[in-house]
Amino acid sequence: MRVLTAVIAMASGLIVLLGYFYPLDALTQLRIMLTDWAVIIAAMAVLVGIANLVFVQMDKIRKREKNSIYGALLILSLIATFGLGLVFGPENQFMRLAVDAIIVPVEASLMAILAVTLVYASIRLLRRRADVMTTIFLLVAVIFLIAMMPTPFGSVPGDWIIVQFANMFSSGGARGLLIGIALGTLLTGIRVLFGIDRPYGGN
Repeated sequence: MRVLTAVIAMASGLIVLLGYFYPLDALTQLRIMLTDWAVIIAAMAVLVGIANLVFVQMDKIRKREKNSIYGALLILSLIATFGLGLVFGPENQFMRLAVDAIIVPVEASLMAILAVTLVYASIRLLRRRADVMTTIFLLVAVIFLIAMMPTPFGSVPGDWIIVQFANMFSSGGARGLLIGIALGTLLTGIRVLFGIDRPYGGN
């Protein structure tokens, strides 16, 4: 059984890979069919995950565990959002307003909390290990935060220079992360294709 799953996984990966480099009709049709199957399986996995989340929260509510009220709010929000999405559709103006008024502010708040948390972690790291790189990292983070935050007195003098440097370094860091992710994904795909890693059927 392990050999069969390994053969199926390797063959599917090679067909999809070859379909991108050699646009033959047969390979293209197989590639499209396999990618459609992958999308359907991923969607079903998301539904299974949502069902498992609901069952776990319902079990906590039934047992009246601590903070089970948050589980009830989660289930009610899920049912309301799902029902409204089925009735109005995802492109409805009301649904877009719900996304803009709820999800976007929550994401912005989480990013703000992340920035403060990183600064606090940097301060703790500086107290434990006060070296040159840690000090530079903390100073740069504080300067960028001060330059980009709104102030009641208007903009900070020379903030455009800091913003330019911030964009330059952030773009370089983001590209480095993307290159690292791409290389790691490529290496993982090669290991799966050649059967070195078998996440689909054991070692």
